[in-house]
Amino acid sequence: MNQGAEEKNSRMHRVGRVFHRVGSAYAPREERRLGGHLCAVVAFGGYTAAWAAVLARRKAKLPDRYEPWDIVLTAAAVFRLSRLLSKGSVTSPLRAPFTRYESATGPAEVSESPRGGDLRSSVGELVTCPFCLSVWLTTTFTGARLLWPSATRAVTGGITSLAIADTLQLSYDCLLQKNGE
Repeated sequence: MNQGAEEKNSRMHRVGRVFHRVGSAYAPREERRLGGHLCAVVAFGGYTAAWAAVLARRKAKLPDRYEPWDIVLTAAAVFRLSRLLSKGSVTSPLRAPFTRYESATGPAEVSESPRGGDLRSSVGELVTCPFCLSVWLTTTFTGARLLWPSATRAVTGGITSLAIADTLQLSYDCLLQKNGE
């Protein structure tokens, strides 16, 4: 190994030790996967920067303000899609490489726990957390709305319809259970 590679290896080892000490001080009695979380933050920064680059290249005009209806549609769509992706039993094959099945938790939803090393477990945490996925989905819908407003409205409107239909299904089930008591 040449001297430059040895120095780089030594610097990386020192950075790793410092990061380990910070993690131990942060949560001394609990294993926290800060390395994997740092990778997720860096990945999200890259994802956001990629959207910004595409928007800049296409000279997308930022709106002076958003229409309230678009905010409501996007919020409902993000809510429903994040639940479907992070908890849906039908989407469990997408999460399976990063998670372990725990139990069924509700109508067509499951509970899973992250598994694997730092990076794999961090991906597992991301894909099982509707709150975490909401950040990525909001970024996606925001960028898509600036590039393809009509298509994005159609998609968010469709997913919002699904959210309303699910609410009606669950409400109906609750009424049946209440009347059956």
